Amino acid sequence: MWYEESVFYQIYPLGLCGAPRENDGIAVPRLLRLLGWVDHIQTLGANAVYLCPVFESDAHGYDTRDYRRVDVRLGSNEDLAQVCQAFHDKGVRVVLDGVFNHVGRGFWAFQDVLAKKWDSPYKDWFYVDFGGNSPYNDGFWYKGWEGHYELVALNLQNPAVTAYLLETVGLWMDWFHIDGLRLDVAYTLDPNFLRQLRAYCQQRDPSFFLLGEMLHGDYNRLVNPEMLHSCTNYECYKGLYSSFNSMNMFEIAHSIARQFGPENWTLYKGKHLLCFADNHDVERVASILQCPQHLPLLYGLLFAMPGIPCVYYGSEWGIQGRKRDGDWALRPALEGPVENELSAFLRKLAHIHTSTPALCHGDYGMKLLTNRQYIFQRAYKGQRVLVAINADSAPFTAHFDAGAGQAVDRLTGLPHDFGGGSLLPPYSVAYWELEAQA
Repeated sequence: MWYEESVFYQIYPLGLCGAPRENDGIAVPRLLRLLGWVDHIQTLGANAVYLCPVFESDAHGYDTRDYRRVDVRLGSNEDLAQVCQAFHDKGVRVVLDGVFNHVGRGFWAFQDVLAKKWDSPYKDWFYVDFGGNSPYNDGFWYKGWEGHYELVALNLQNPAVTAYLLETVGLWMDWFHIDGLRLDVAYTLDPNFLRQLRAYCQQRDPSFFLLGEMLHGDYNRLVNPEMLHSCTNYECYKGLYSSFNSMNMFEIAHSIARQFGPENWTLYKGKHLLCFADNHDVERVASILQCPQHLPLLYGLLFAMPGIPCVYYGSEWGIQGRKRDGDWALRPALEGPVENELSAFLRKLAHIHTSTPALCHGDYGMKLLTNRQYIFQRAYKGQRVLVAINADSAPFTAHFDAGAGQAVDRLTGLPHDFGGGSLLPPYSVAYWELEAQA
């Protein structure tokens, strides 16, 4: 599948395009700002873009009013079609956010329930109790997502609801020619709905990609041949930054080995999970890392570990963003992309990743591990790449069995000889592609 050899780029359009934080009902084609980002994303080496919610909503996009109309703050359906076509013209696939667990209070069917109560034909689209009341004093209780009553839970066991959502996905495929969906809070979605969605999409387009937001637990519960192709790898997200902050590479090495190691019991061998350093819900990695010199090393690890690398807009040049300043601080308006030394390095990482089968599909095996150094191998069909990271401020000479005498560092193009030990400069990362085995 195409996603196995992809680098993703995530955009939060309501933020990047500078939309008002509440829906003001005024139509402005802000989404067309993304046209100025297409070349940057392609040049960066990303070949898939994931767009956070773009459809009509009350405020932040995850509180949908209308699944079939682009948010007026962003423009029109025609504007979204133009943006998707621009990405496709550059060979960049498009994945939209599918927010199917809940809707906003402004959702047309819920508005009908508010107006007609018992007489609404849509009352069973939600979990409603007319013997109770809501925090909004609606005269009835309803289930909100994790206690957030501005987010009204959909009844995904109601065939009318699932039929409406599947039809909506089909319309998105027809109108915008999208290549996949990222499913919001997939961990709470009804498993039977996911099975229906997978079957429907696969029948329409066998290459259609389903990615789920999962936090903890066993990802195999939803990532399997009947449901999702992939999910967000939050377990490794935490280890990526905290291993550097605590100078304890054992943490991320343990998570990767637990998930993808050579032992029979490891959890996700053969699966391609979405790996990320930050996103629209968490602090910018440039803000959370305590040592700025670790930022390129973290990305070097991200693009070489098993999984699908994903870059969040603006982070390729190291912008800051703190959760304590609110969600919108993580989703800023940006006029256009910026090029700097970090973005050039990520461009190199992305192009190496997509052109190196061992990094896309390879087995994982650890070669050397200390608190501050980490060397592992990715191997696939005779191609072997050793990834070496030195998080220390001092040089380190690594002695280990490389299984070869020489290599070429894909990052520098320079030859490397393993004889007598391998010198790792301070704050360095290397991608050594080994000479082919006879």
